[in-house]
Amino acid sequence: MLSFARVSAYCAALMCVTATASVAQAAGFPTRPITFIVPYTPGGTTDIVARTVSQKLGEKFGQTVIVENRPGAGGNIGMEAVAKAAPDGYTIGFGAISTNALNPFVYPSMPFDPTKAFTGISMLGTSAVVIEVGPQVPVKDIAGLVDYAKKHPGQGFGTPGTGTSMHLAGIMFDQATGAGMQHVPYKGSSQAINDLLGGHINILFDNLPASLPHIKAGKVHALAVTGNQRSSVLPDVPTLKELGYAGAVVDPWFAVYGPAGMPADVTQALSEAFRWALALPDVKEKLLAAGFNPYGSTPQEVDTLSRNEYERFKALSAKVSLKAE
Repeated sequence: MLSFARVSAYCAALMCVTATASVAQAAGFPTRPITFIVPYTPGGTTDIVARTVSQKLGEKFGQTVIVENRPGAGGNIGMEAVAKAAPDGYTIGFGAISTNALNPFVYPSMPFDPTKAFTGISMLGTSAVVIEVGPQVPVKDIAGLVDYAKKHPGQGFGTPGTGTSMHLAGIMFDQATGAGMQHVPYKGSSQAINDLLGGHINILFDNLPASLPHIKAGKVHALAVTGNQRSSVLPDVPTLKELGYAGAVVDPWFAVYGPAGMPADVTQALSEAFRWALALPDVKEKLLAAGFNPYGSTPQEVDTLSRNEYERFKALSAKVSLKAE
């Protein structure tokens, strides 16, 4: 019979071998290209961030990181593909406040349960929702916009899509102000901005990075941002909070997710790579200039935020109608 000491030594040695093998497996990841699914149309905020960061990840891993746009259903189509992928780290997704917290309270049926279908990997950062009007609208501030909307009942406000944080921001703003506006969903920011510039809609709630070039060019007029703080790239544009509409504040966040059940070592390897890429000076400079605030995190921080935000919107949905039209 083996003595207790010898058994303990054997077990310790076995655990050491297992741990070493785990580290070796993570160190060998990836051995082939990674697909990074962006559940929105090209050209928007998520696309800008995904392509900037993916290039750096490809350099670090020595493998191609393929950005694949799969838009539709407020991001549900793309994130469903992530949820159903093999949990090996080779398919990951660009999740958001909408896909991983808000959408269950917007859509009557969901193809996945965001509280169970994913493995959090890393935060990507936050953006800002900007409220803007086209050149044809004779208003210069939020007070003027509310007055204009009340004098033109049923005024449409565009967003990049149903179930997005912009949709949420528009609904909360309309209810807080009593403006009486109607939601006009588009399939992405590009289409919505084109219609704003063309005079087909007068008001747009958009993610700042997508609209920023047009704001800086003077083609559209930014009236406010919906977050708690002013944007560093639009320092003269007030927040809804400081204008007295704290109940309408929306701060969009974005994170990387993999399918549920991913190995811890692979999850950690991906998380560390994203944190490294987001901290690079040239990446930070580019994304900050675009109106995006980049930062990485641990997988646990992603999971905690996702759960907390899900519960927040669950409580909010009992008070405010968030359902898709």
